[in-house]
Amino acid sequence: MHIFSRAALVAAGLVACLTQAKAHATLENTQGQPGKSYKGVVRIGHGCEGTATTALKIQIPEGLINVKPSPKAGWTLALTKGPYARPYALYGETLVQGVKEIIWSGGKLPDDFYDEFVFSSVIAKEVDPQKPLYVPIIQECETGRHDWVQIPAPGEDAQALKAPAPVIRLAAVEAAAVAVRLGDLVITQPWARATPGGAQVGGGYFK
Repeated sequence: MHIFSRAALVAAGLVACLTQAKAHATLENTQGQPGKSYKGVVRIGHGCEGTATTALKIQIPEGLINVKPSPKAGWTLALTKGPYARPYALYGETLVQGVKEIIWSGGKLPDDFYDEFVFSSVIAKEVDPQKPLYVPIIQECETGRHDWVQIPAPGEDAQALKAPAPVIRLAAVEAAAVAVRLGDLVITQPWARATPGGAQVGGGYFK
């Protein structure tokens, strides 16, 4: 059984709806956990000034590792690689470099159509769960472009940004073997998600 804050869930739902209504390059999965795999599905809902999307560039944030994009028929796929800011441990190996940018180009996604661009990855276990991962996206079209790259400054309301970068909010790793007994009641696996900046409510979970 999960005990949760109803107000926190309502607030989170409202934030998600407002963000997606404003931003048109969004991530389907907006939550992740350090040390776990993450499937990024970038959703493109419109072009630029009524013209078709012809290229999409996804800038990979520090802490998102082992990135592998999915090819798309009719599109050319390219990767830009570089060193990480620090080494990361994964599957018994130490990673010091990886994908920094994914570029799909040469295709044509008309303004009237919707499509998804997909990549797999791992959220490094070393990242701070209190700090969200922002994923800047550049959308190029036959005419013009959209740069979904704005990242809120500390204390700034992300809803005030005109072209916010999609964000992955992190949950702390669940406690492994914590148990508290209160008479016949046993409480285990307490954990809590990182609270967005400026949030007035939060939620805790346990079994």
